[in-house]
Amino acid sequence: MTDWLDWPFFEPRHRQLEARLEQWCADNIGDGHADDVDAACRALVEDLGRAGFLKLCVADGDNAPDVRSLAIARSTLARASGLADFAYAMQGLGSGAISLFGSDGQKEEWLPKVAAGEAIAAYALTEPETGSDAANIAMRAERDGDRWVLTGEKSYISNGTIADVLTVFARTGSAEDGARGVSAFIVRGDDPGLSVAERIEVIAPHPLARLKFERVRADPLGGTGNGFKVAMQTLNLFRVTVGAAALGFARRALDEALAFATTRKLGNGLLADNPMTWDRLAGMKMAVDTSELLIARAAWQQDMGEGDNRRAAAMAKLHATDEAQKVIDAAVQMHGGLGVTKGAKVEELYREIRALRIYEGASEVQRMIIARDLLKEHRS
Repeated sequence: MTDWLDWPFFEPRHRQLEARLEQWCADNIGDGHADDVDAACRALVEDLGRAGFLKLCVADGDNAPDVRSLAIARSTLARASGLADFAYAMQGLGSGAISLFGSDGQKEEWLPKVAAGEAIAAYALTEPETGSDAANIAMRAERDGDRWVLTGEKSYISNGTIADVLTVFARTGSAEDGARGVSAFIVRGDDPGLSVAERIEVIAPHPLARLKFERVRADPLGGTGNGFKVAMQTLNLFRVTVGAAALGFARRALDEALAFATTRKLGNGLLADNPMTWDRLAGMKMAVDTSELLIARAAWQQDMGEGDNRRAAAMAKLHATDEAQKVIDAAVQMHGGLGVTKGAKVEELYREIRALRIYEGASEVQRMIIARDLLKEHRS
């Protein structure tokens, strides 16, 4: 199902990338579940780095990452393994602010290591009391002589248990300053003041944690008071790729549904002979193709740098994640009891997809972005 790469949004290099990733997945991704998620994630990052795929996650000089390449990578990896997609994506998101706003020295120190799989990156924005309301974070950043130190907690931090470098957002102004009082910082994962306060177990296991910061040394990133801008632009860079990961999950669910329907006996025939199955498969394919169109358009628009692409990115993420949930649910329903049996691929996909409608901007936030932009356009 690579027909979308033949559309004019993509170039030959994108088709070559997809082919290389498909082969890598075939050679490196098994069907088993990792007993040690941290170790498995580290191994995936190292393997992806050695294969050269993580170079796509970081800036190349003054050029931001190519969003179409990121979307292709995430869709391909997610179709094979949710953990592989996670390991890949977090290298981009965790270092994205350095790619976009880092000084030459910061880029030289961290981006080659991230690209080689030698340093695992994390993005620490969410707190116990703030999720989508990022302008009201409470973590404090204070000057201590000629350095900054951070005090507070971050929660639901992906790669929190294994990160070597973290982009952290903290308050340098008063609470009344809102977004203007937030700044971004780079933190080393081995700082003695940084600790894992709680490992958070979720339905699709990955390295997730609540982190405690006790006067942790921090390197300013992007200028004091610009943290909210840094956070939002970083999220916007990778928002389309969340939809692409959902697309990969949906494609795999459709694959599984087709394979099951064409082999499962039903009466004197097969499940695939049933008109109800036809209706379900048609709806699944419609959802996959419309997601492909929205993702391709948004990624192309972002790479071309033509105007504000927030609405297109929000639409791609919202539609692809919501529709993937429906596609996977349909695949589970088609499988019957097997669909909710632990170890079945569709059961795994059912757990994997749910978080994508929450992280990097929940579906409700995407609807706000779309509506506000639409009203702004109408009133202008």
